[in-house]
Amino acid sequence: MAAHEAEDWPAGGIAVVFGAGGGIGSAVLRRLEANADFAGIVAFSRSTEPAIDLLSEDSLAAAARFTATKGEIRLVFDATGFLHDEGQRPEKSWRELDPAAMARAFALNAIGPALIMKHMLPLLPRTGKAVFATLSARVGSIGDNQLGGWYGYRASKAALNQLLRTAAIECRRTRPEAICVALHPGTVETGLSAPFARSGLAVQSPDDCAARLVSLFGQLGPQDNGAFLDYAGAAIPW
Repeated sequence: MAAHEAEDWPAGGIAVVFGAGGGIGSAVLRRLEANADFAGIVAFSRSTEPAIDLLSEDSLAAAARFTATKGEIRLVFDATGFLHDEGQRPEKSWRELDPAAMARAFALNAIGPALIMKHMLPLLPRTGKAVFATLSARVGSIGDNQLGGWYGYRASKAALNQLLRTAAIECRRTRPEAICVALHPGTVETGLSAPFARSGLAVQSPDDCAARLVSLFGQLGPQDNGAFLDYAGAAIPW
């Protein structure tokens, strides 16, 4: 992304956060709630009303219908994502590949966000700045993969990047000022990354990460549509 000044958000718009219960999503939500650029904020998680479930398209469609009644949508931030839980951890070798675990990673990291795109992108205004940003990860870069491992997470985030890029091309045809981007937030001190933070690796607090992301949203312009960027706005290889 070429450095340029922040573009003003059209007045009176609302911002939407999917995954507002997570470490990054909740921190971005707090930043947006304190931001005068938006007239209202809508947040979705598994515990909101309506609640969302990435494995249920009906829940995502209901969230979109709910949002459409709240105002003109200028920002949609998808902060969902899955790396590990008690029953599933990133693979270190091809010997650990499991079809059910891989299908789950794709369902949560690629298909779920794609369905958010399906239901939210048609709600973006046809004129004026609007941003759809989804949390990707640098390890989803094929060109930047130097270490191997993490098969399901890498592949599902690479799939997310392709889905976002494809949606960005379609979105541009009817909403030329809209910007769809995949964002790498850096390593953030959350439950998702804690078990894998390496010694010497720069780790941000969720609030610092949120501050950088919200600032980046404001700096994005139509030339960034379809890009894969880090939290500082630098392009990441596909």
